[in-house]
This record gives sequence, C-alpha cells and structure tokens, in this order.
Amino acid sequence: MSNSGGIAAGAQKSGEGGAGRLDALIKAASGGAAPVHLWNPDYCGELDMRIQRDGVWFYEGTPIGRQPLVKLFASILKREGDRFFLVTPVEKVGITVEDAPFIGVDLEADGEGRARNILVETQLGDRVIIGPEHLLRIHRRGGELIPYVDMRAGLEARLDRKSLFRLAELAEPSSDGAEIGVWSGGVFFALERAETLRAEGLDF
Repeated sequence: MSNSGGIAAGAQKSGEGGAGRLDALIKAASGGAAPVHLWNPDYCGELDMRIQRDGVWFYEGTPIGRQPLVKLFASILKREGDRFFLVTPVEKVGITVEDAPFIGVDLEADGEGRARNILVETQLGDRVIIGPEHLLRIHRRGGELIPYVDMRAGLEARLDRKSLFRLAELAEPSSDGAEIGVWSGGVFFALERAETLRAEGLDF
C-alpha cells in the first residue's frame, strides 16, 4: 500500500519525512478495524489533508480519487473537541474538516411509529441505525434545517438533501404535539417545533 497512486507520489514531493508519515498512516489503517478510541499518542503536527464540505478528501490540494484509500484513512480518523486527527498507536496528526467528515447519501426506513428504524448510509458505505448510539441532531442555519448523524465517537455524517426530504416524509407529531420529528431505534428525534410549521402554513 505504500505506493498508493498519486497520494504516495505527492508525499514523496514533501520529502522523506512526509512520505514516511503517510506510509505509516496507511500501514496502520490497513490492519483492519482500528481501536482509535484507545489510542492517545503524542501530537506530531499537521498533515496537508482536508475533507471538503461535500465529503471529498484532498491531500496536498489534490483529490484522493481511490475510494479504498479514503476508507483506510477514515478508519483511523478521530475527533477531539472541534479538532480532527489521523491517529496510530504512536502518532497523531491534525487534518482539516470543513464540516462533517462523512455525507449521508442514502436513508431507508423500516417499521412504523415507535417501532421504526431509520438506516443511514454514507458515501463510504458505512451504515448505522439512528438511535441512542447514533444520535440525530438538527442544526439550523438561517431557515435551513441541516441534519447530522453520529456515525461513531463524535464523527458525524451530514445528510444530503434527498435524505432530509425522506426524513420530512417520515415526520410525525410528538406525543404531546409540541414537536414534529421521527422515531428511530426507540428514540424520538425532533425536527422542528409544531408551532413554527403552523406559522408557515404547514400542519401534521
């Protein structure tokens, strides 16, 4: 894996230290599911890697075109507060994430009402069921509702527009009628207050 297309070539341009660091990260990610929550290595600086708001990964300004390589890096991604790092047992390097590291590109629902489960799939093929271990949160930006799902340990997926519309189709009133939201995994997640929707001429 150390000669992974344009990424490894780009690392060589940065000098042997940069190439060695990237190779070490690739090697660590190639070992299967990484227990990054157990790793607390020393901070070793920043890596010129960025995840755009649309979910595309870049290294030294060049998109990482190989999906398997992106998946490898994603497997050793860790969030600490508002910062994001790629970690191995022996080092931690910072990267830039413009919004959420993942994009929810598909949403499927099974069941009805309180028994419903809503499954989210990301652009990398990771799948979770919204519920107590994978919370749905709604961020309001102006008049826009932006849903995020916790995929693991604070690493979120921002749901794309069609998934937001699907959530809206599944929405129903809360037990007290004060909020409109969705049930999944035995938890009710509010999307909007009912009075706000009524003020906009909508009703459920």
